[in-house]
Amino acid sequence: MLPEHVALLRQYSEEIKREPKPELDEWDYDAIQHTLDAAIKSKADTKIKRWKNGEFIYNRGTVESVNLQKREIELKDPFYLLSLKLDEIVDVTIMD
Repeated sequence: MLPEHVALLRQYSEEIKREPKPELDEWDYDAIQHTLDAAIKSKADTKIKRWKNGEFIYNRGTVESVNLQKREIELKDPFYLLSLKLDEIVDVTIMD
């Protein structure tokens, strides 16, 4: 095979592995908002599922704050403080 063909096959293979972005409706966004509010008030351990670049990313920690102007939340886990984009979040679960 030619190197160009190998490169195209690798690119195609990566595209197949990508997950499609979930289509969230108004009810889903409302549920995420209520769960984030409850997580902030209770300082509970929270699992956040995000979609970024064709894959799902899971983060776990306590939600410290929500900045609506920057559209970010701060999630603190035992090692560091993460800043997560609200537009990437597809699910929020309180673990306690």
